Amino acid sequence: MNRLFIAAAMAAFIGGSNWSLAQDLVIGSKAPKLEVQKFIKGEPVKTFEKGKTYVVDLWGTWCPPCREAIPHLSKLQQKHKDVTFIGVAVLQQDPEEVVEFVDEAGDKMDYRVALDLVPEDAEVTEGAMFKNWMEPAEKKLPLIFIINGDGLIAWIGRPAELEPTLAKVVAGEWDVPLEARKAKALAAEQKKLAEYNTKFRKLFADLENDNDPTKILNEVEVATKDLPSHAVQFAMYKFQVLATVKGTEDKAVAAGEELVEMPDVVDNPDSLTTIAWFLVSPDREKPADPRLIKLALKISIKADNLAQQKDPMIADTLAKAYFDNGLLEKAAETQERVIDLVPGTSLDNDPTLKRRLP
Repeated sequence: MNRLFIAAAMAAFIGGSNWSLAQDLVIGSKAPKLEVQKFIKGEPVKTFEKGKTYVVDLWGTWCPPCREAIPHLSKLQQKHKDVTFIGVAVLQQDPEEVVEFVDEAGDKMDYRVALDLVPEDAEVTEGAMFKNWMEPAEKKLPLIFIINGDGLIAWIGRPAELEPTLAKVVAGEWDVPLEARKAKALAAEQKKLAEYNTKFRKLFADLENDNDPTKILNEVEVATKDLPSHAVQFAMYKFQVLATVKGTEDKAVAAGEELVEMPDVVDNPDSLTTIAWFLVSPDREKPADPRLIKLALKISIKADNLAQQKDPMIADTLAKAYFDNGLLEKAAETQERVIDLVPGTSLDNDPTLKRRLP
C-alpha cells in the first residue's frame, strides 16, 4: 500500500477543515449585493435592509447535502419568522430543474428561493452569486451566510452548524468583531497546517526511496510544538511511519499505544478502528509485523466494545484482526455478526464480507 495514501487517509479521519485558505469574504465583511435572476418562491428581496437578519443559502438541486438540509432550513425559518431565509440556486445548467424541484417540494421548502444571475449565454460559473459570494468565501456547497442588521456577514458555515449561531445572532449575543478575530486566527492556523502537510507529502514520497524515517519524525516534533491543537494528526503520521519502516516495530507499538490514549481518539470507536484497519487492511502491500497485528486486535476489541458490538464496519475490522492473529474461531464468529448487522447499512451490498469468513 502506498505510504503517502495511508498518511492522507489517516489524517482525513480527524476531520480537518474544508475551508479554503485564501478567503476574501469572511466574517465581518460587508455582505455583497444580492443579485439574482428572479425569485421562484416567496416575496422578492431587493436589498438587505438595516436592522433585519438574513440567511442566504447557496445550494443546488444536484447537491445531495443541499437537498438534505432543506427540511432543517424550513424548520428554522418557521422558528425565526423575523429572519428572512433565501435559498439561491447556483451552478445550475438548467434553471427549469430548480423550478420543478421547488414546485415538487412545496411546503417542505418553506422559504424564499431564487436563481443566480447568470449573464445570457455565459457559463454558470459567471453567475453573480457564485462569483461574488461562493467563490471568494469557499467553493463547496451547501454554503450558508448569516447577514446581520448592519449588513455584515456575521457567520459562514454549513447547515448543521447554523441553528445555535443564528439563535445568538437573533438574541444579540453574537460578537461579530470577536468572531472575525477567531476566524482569522483559525484561517492562519489552517494555512500553517497546510504548509506542514505539504512538507509531509514530500517527506513521505522521499521515504519510498531512502527508508529513513528520521526527517519525518523530526518534523512531527516541530509541527506538534507549533500546532498542539493538531497533535493527534501528527501523532498518526509518526505511528504510520514507524509501523511501516522495517526495524522500528517496537517503537511503532509504543507510539500506537500512546496514540490510542490521546483525546479525540481514546473514546472514539471510529478513530480507533481507522488505526486498527491501517494495520490489518487486506489492501496492504505486505502484512504488518506480528507485534502490530496484536496491537490491532487490542484496539479493535476496545472499538467494538465502545460501539456496543452494533457497528458492522467496526466489527468487520475486529474480525480481520482476529483472523490475522490466528484466532479463526473468533474471526468467524465476529464476521457472522457483521453479516447480521449489515442489512440497511452502506455495507449491505459489499461482496467481500462473506469472503472474509475463514
